[in-house]
Amino acid sequence: MRDNIEESMYIGGRNSVREALATDQVKEIFLRKGGDRQLLKLKEAAEEKGIPVSIADTRQMEKYIPHLVSQGVMALIKPYQYQVLDEILLASKGKDPFLILLDGIQDVRNLGAVIRTAECSGAAAVLIPRNRNCQVTPAAVKASAGASSYMPVCRIGNIRQTLEDLKKKGFWVVGADMDGSGLYYEANMKGPLVIVIGAEGKGMSPLTKKMCDFCVRIPMMGQISSLNLSVAAALLLYEARKQRAGENDAPSLSD
Repeated sequence: MRDNIEESMYIGGRNSVREALATDQVKEIFLRKGGDRQLLKLKEAAEEKGIPVSIADTRQMEKYIPHLVSQGVMALIKPYQYQVLDEILLASKGKDPFLILLDGIQDVRNLGAVIRTAECSGAAAVLIPRNRNCQVTPAAVKASAGASSYMPVCRIGNIRQTLEDLKKKGFWVVGADMDGSGLYYEANMKGPLVIVIGAEGKGMSPLTKKMCDFCVRIPMMGQISSLNLSVAAALLLYEARKQRAGENDAPSLSD
């Protein structure tokens, strides 16, 4: 059975609402009066699907999404549905999937950014613990720029047990750590893989670190000792993608 948040969520932002509409997650949308062409396109897309469209002012939107910039549009979406890891792995059978596990992160914007990069890089799923880790919220959905509509996110219980089960299924576990034994781009990231990224400032917990088959570090050439965790996640995710696809399929720069 899938794991749902029981309450519906309000999300804001044009990309987030557009992707939620495309994947049939929207129950109702709210538009700023006198919207521009992009907002009118969202209105038309909603009406084509028979979704109610209401007019709301910015103050009304801020009551429902107080920590987000609405960009003139807000949507009431269906309860967020977490995916089942075993089903994701079954669908990936015959491939060499790579997963990313977040160990104790607290900033939902980082979670959203990782979901976005995971979707763009072709990861199979993002794994987050049920406890002591931020969950998918409207702010995370906004930060994912719509990727949360497509990228499977799985809630797990005990990290150690999850990693043990994945190892039994043939996965290698690599952790990002400033004291890692080798550089991330020199490590072998082919085959079924779990990339583990630790919490902001703290990194991985000692127990999680012990569960890693090896740890890699990112070279730091300046005065700052570490990168934002979503940036570190992006480097490792795309290294895993590059090693699967070949040097000639490296990603292009975008926004």
